[in-house]
Amino acid sequence: MVESIARVKHIRVTATKARRVVNLIRGKQAVEALAILKFAPQGASEPVYKLVASAMANARVKADAANTFLDEQDLFISQAYVDEGTTLKRFQPRAQGRAFQILKRTSHITIVVSTPDEADAATATTAKAGKK
Repeated sequence: MVESIARVKHIRVTATKARRVVNLIRGKQAVEALAILKFAPQGASEPVYKLVASAMANARVKADAANTFLDEQDLFISQAYVDEGTTLKRFQPRAQGRAFQILKRTSHITIVVSTPDEADAATATTAKAGKK
């Protein structure tokens, strides 16, 4: 019934480090994912925690706008992925007049939460499209 998306772009975390955190919560219930992220030792877990909480809030607002009941216990993370963002290039002076390039990588993180009946409808639609 309800599907909501939350994105954060140009966050100063490398994509590989963010993927380690996102892989922990993919497919889990949203409330359980928040509990996992709260105690995860990785540095990228804090922005991902905020992103999951934002996706849950977006679902709540979407359900209120549609005038439907939403139980937050039913929400689960249907999609979660991390893309590479722009790379900030900085230079550090080195010996004998040389310059050393420092790459400060960024990433774009996307979290999609939905209710189970919404996910079943989405998989049925993709299955029909695949058969054609």
